[in-house]
Amino acid sequence: MPFNILNSRMVEAQVQPGQTVFSQRGAMLAYRGEVRFTPSITGGQRGVMGMIGRRVAGEATPLMTVEGSGTVMFGHGGHHVEVIHLAGDKLYVESDRLLAFDGSLRQGTMFMGSQGGVMGIVRGQVTGQGLFTTTLEGHGSAAVMAHGGVIQLPIAPGRPVHVDPQAYVAHRGDVRNKLSTALGWREMVGRGSGEGFQLELSGTGTVYVQASEEKL
Repeated sequence: MPFNILNSRMVEAQVQPGQTVFSQRGAMLAYRGEVRFTPSITGGQRGVMGMIGRRVAGEATPLMTVEGSGTVMFGHGGHHVEVIHLAGDKLYVESDRLLAFDGSLRQGTMFMGSQGGVMGIVRGQVTGQGLFTTTLEGHGSAAVMAHGGVIQLPIAPGRPVHVDPQAYVAHRGDVRNKLSTALGWREMVGRGSGEGFQLELSGTGTVYVQASEEKL
């Protein structure tokens, strides 16, 4: 169920019988047809354990289930929207950046320490993302929000990408990430905020970077 981009801040989804879309509550802007909206506790994670997992991980951004037959338009806070199409791979993204996604995608949570050890945990604290992040896996699409638009940077073996942690939005593929100190880096580029860290992503995949350091 692909999302159609209406403009840089709005997308629409074609909802069909037997299919489900999950979205942030309050993200529906308009719709046509016979469409139902109901609160979702698990947000695509099956059963009670899925609900508990989301609560423990702090990835409990309120979601709603969208079902029926019609067209639904989504947007939130005037944020830019990027549609990411998955073809069996996995997307790592914060729950508050997820505008909407196909119900066919398997949602989970990942402990930040499993990628980058202690520095992975530090990364979560530096970026304000906490100790867990949301994962989406399978075949389908997800609409992700960002400030100022998004660019996609390819990650290839031997060619890691370094990203300002505050500008990081999401990544996909077989990617390892680690946080490293960058003494003097901020001063060299005239930023001087004292946040001397870089996020290094290596392996094979893609990282999505927003044109801003603002939080949603």
